[in-house]
Amino acid sequence: MIASLTGRITQTELGTVIIDVGGVGYLVHGTGRMIASLPSPPEICTLLIEMVVREDAITLYGFTSAEDKQAFRLLQTVQGVGAKAALSILSTLSPQELVQAILAADKAMVSRADGIGPKIALRIVNELAQKVGAISAAGSVSSPDSSQIAGLPSDAAPDSAATASALAQDALSALVNLGYSRSEAFHAVSATLAEAPELDLAALIQQSLKKMGRD
Repeated sequence: MIASLTGRITQTELGTVIIDVGGVGYLVHGTGRMIASLPSPPEICTLLIEMVVREDAITLYGFTSAEDKQAFRLLQTVQGVGAKAALSILSTLSPQELVQAILAADKAMVSRADGIGPKIALRIVNELAQKVGAISAAGSVSSPDSSQIAGLPSDAAPDSAATASALAQDALSALVNLGYSRSEAFHAVSATLAEAPELDLAALIQQSLKKMGRD
């Protein structure tokens, strides 16, 4: 099982890159974002690899971060979403943007990806709502996008950002269980944490309820 590759880039094309490792050229498929982020040939690069073995082919998919790789895996747990669709989504949305779209139940954001229709987008945001923590856990998300979800400044420590993200998801889940839509709850939790990032879970839920008009 190939978990990562470090080698010299010999060729890049739309959706693929060839990496020379000890004289062997590996064809690696990836998102447009990943390919664009690579240095020009013949520079050296390292990619995390997801190897998919089928009866008729062995295909390598490459990623520059654990978050991207985990998001790729997670997307394929949704019925009707294969590797091609997962790459299309991650070419359009970063892992943090994907998490935000799922938490906000924003199927329109997901359906911006080529080949992803409204039905598949809806299935993604519904089925992955309770699983997106795996993406944050893969990389201890601390980018500006994920910090926005958690109500943290962009330079927050990774552990703090990951903890706040988990707190926000717990509050979101509680509000959805109370009957609120995920989109409404998401915006209330995000706004509350933006104003008071130090709140514990109980206070976060209470303040979010006030924003939605219920004490």
